[in-house]
Amino acid sequence: MTLRTTVNVSVDAMIEDLRTLVETESPSRDLEALAASAKTVAGVIESRLGGHAVLIDSEAGPHVHWSVGGDPKVLILGHHDTVFPLGTLARRPFAVEDGHATGPGVFDMLGGLVQAIHGLAALEDRSGVEILVTADEEVGSHSSRSLIEERALACGAVLVFEGAADGGALKTGRKGCGTFRVSVAGRASHAGLEPEAGVNALIEAAHQVLDIAALGRPGIGTTVTPTVASAGTLDNVVPAEATVIVDVRVESADEKERIESAFAALAPHLEDARITVHGSIGRPPMPESAAAGLFAVARQLLPGLEGRSVGGGSDGNFTAALGVPTLDGLGAVGGGAHAEHEYVVIEAMAERANLVAGLVHAIQNAQAGGRGNA
Repeated sequence: MTLRTTVNVSVDAMIEDLRTLVETESPSRDLEALAASAKTVAGVIESRLGGHAVLIDSEAGPHVHWSVGGDPKVLILGHHDTVFPLGTLARRPFAVEDGHATGPGVFDMLGGLVQAIHGLAALEDRSGVEILVTADEEVGSHSSRSLIEERALACGAVLVFEGAADGGALKTGRKGCGTFRVSVAGRASHAGLEPEAGVNALIEAAHQVLDIAALGRPGIGTTVTPTVASAGTLDNVVPAEATVIVDVRVESADEKERIESAFAALAPHLEDARITVHGSIGRPPMPESAAAGLFAVARQLLPGLEGRSVGGGSDGNFTAALGVPTLDGLGAVGGGAHAEHEYVVIEAMAERANLVAGLVHAIQNAQAGGRGNA
């Protein structure tokens, strides 16, 4: 079993659809822009696949859901929100040059959506296929998580169209990830007249940063990284407040529990200082076992295809944690996610659309006892 070379996929049509999506800017949390983007995504889906794409309102913006009907078998998962603010397109418009397509959101993850849609369009039988394109992946998927989990459990297999890993590898494992906010309350006083009357929140925060950084265990994949800090008001005032933001990545459920417990147990070093912690590891780890069956099918379809575990999280973390077979990184081959040089390799688009078609066809025809593992 290898990829069919006769599937009718038009790269020119994919590029035009990609242009349409990129030119409808969709920054996270901008509800007006996301409403327009959702309608554009729904329009592209309907024009290529027929049927009706439903817009599901949420506090984070509309999610897009499409299904042709039949017994659910596979969920195509993606998002239409991007990290780029309105106006980025004017400065960095969609362009095709030297074999690359560029523009805000082209790699993360509008290129993957286009490949998924065109891959499905090449199939005569789309029964049991669902598409869910959410509006809040870049900001934590708080409004979409329950819907993602519901449809993943119903379908029994998930294909995630985030951009591919370096060199075009699929993403067969992901770390769990989360953000913690550590707030320190001290007491203000005059830094020159009576500094001893104050409780210096900045000094307390410095102690906390060292304690927090010591929680990391890089040898087993746990990274704990203080990333943003703020404190103080004026140069002659003992700071009464300070805040530290911390990025956390873990590879196991045990480490998730350890880290969350450690943050809950943080204690002040200075007398009368107070510590408040908010946050959690919101995206659980995606173990490689969740992708094993589907990745084996992908390698049969495209021999030599590589798989890789990565540090970043996606909505595939949620579905894998439920025990639903999940394969990620099926989106565009390219790079520069969230960066000015973001790009998609045009030459790889048809091959990846074919891979979508092959995987969906294999899942549709899998034995009932091996559902999702093809």
